[in-house]
Amino acid sequence: MPFRSIDDPVKLVRVVEATMLLQADIELPVLLSHVIDEARALTGARYGALGIFDSGGTVIEEFLTVGLSEAEEARIGPEPTGRGLLGQHLTDRRPLRLADLAAHPSSVGFPAGHPQMRSFLGIPIEVRNEVYGTLFLTDKIGSSEFTDEDQALVEALAVAAGMAIENARLHRRVRDAAIVDDRDRTARDLHDTVVQHLYAVGISLETLAREAEAAAIADRLAALVTDIGDAIRQVRSSIYELGVGAEDPGVRAGVITLVRSLAPMLGFHVRVSFDGPVDTVISQSVAEQLLATLREALTNVGRHARATDASVTVTAHGGRCHLRVVDDGIGPDGERDGAPGRGLVNLRRRAEQLHGTMELAGREGGGTVLDWTVPLSQ
Repeated sequence: MPFRSIDDPVKLVRVVEATMLLQADIELPVLLSHVIDEARALTGARYGALGIFDSGGTVIEEFLTVGLSEAEEARIGPEPTGRGLLGQHLTDRRPLRLADLAAHPSSVGFPAGHPQMRSFLGIPIEVRNEVYGTLFLTDKIGSSEFTDEDQALVEALAVAAGMAIENARLHRRVRDAAIVDDRDRTARDLHDTVVQHLYAVGISLETLAREAEAAAIADRLAALVTDIGDAIRQVRSSIYELGVGAEDPGVRAGVITLVRSLAPMLGFHVRVSFDGPVDTVISQSVAEQLLATLREALTNVGRHARATDASVTVTAHGGRCHLRVVDDGIGPDGERDGAPGRGLVNLRRRAEQLHGTMELAGREGGGTVLDWTVPLSQ
């Protein structure tokens, strides 16, 4: 065990304390920075780094450094990928300690602008018996080379780091599983309580609307029924959105994923709702044009409409697919920042290619309504 070679009781206590801290539930980037800092402090190294290998163990995919100024890092240029000594542990798991790293046969020298370094200590970090990366230390302050005790200290720290990295991975997996469980539970609760309750209220209001004698009351009740129907569709869409994964097939998943990806450009969350069996009756060819149309419509909203709110509705009823995009922007007749037509030619052409129509109109209270309708059967 590395601890047996550590004679300094103060350093031994410190490496034990560091080991205990690494086992805490902390985020992986913080943990890795702490590993480098502790290794430098324990050995008196001027510079420290951690090279993290890719999943195949063939190159360094991430390189974390401590001790270099921002100006020095900028002069050095791109991060290393594993040439020379930095890639030694891609094929050899043994610790490497050198008085002059330039004398090693694997040394390839320093890039222009890199500070000169002589003494070197490289210790692999293993996670589940696989090399995760290498902890590098250079230029021991006050001495020409690192000692046996330095190596033992860093080896002990590397063992603790490997355990801590695996611990962080497990914590992340547990958190991810908890999030998925929470989303599933929320979706079930929404369906079992909110949707069913709204549905029951809607049926009651429909009955009252049919029985009401006064036309004004009947119209008001009919409007409430419509509002509740819209609410049910929105809640159902939210339930579906909670469960959408990266590999979900279907139109719903495609629309939700697209809207999510455009949120940073728009600057706000777009409400999405569906009506009808959109995943089963909308064909692949229509779905492709639908998504392309939605992308262009929302891009136009983000670039030209000066909107702060928007909604998307996809409907599949009566043999037709209907896409409606509504925003609260400056309207179809407003200034469009030098973009005449808002790409309307493309939107209309996509509809006509599928024997459908595209209409753009102003919205009461300000904004624009885009209606894109095509037959389901092509």
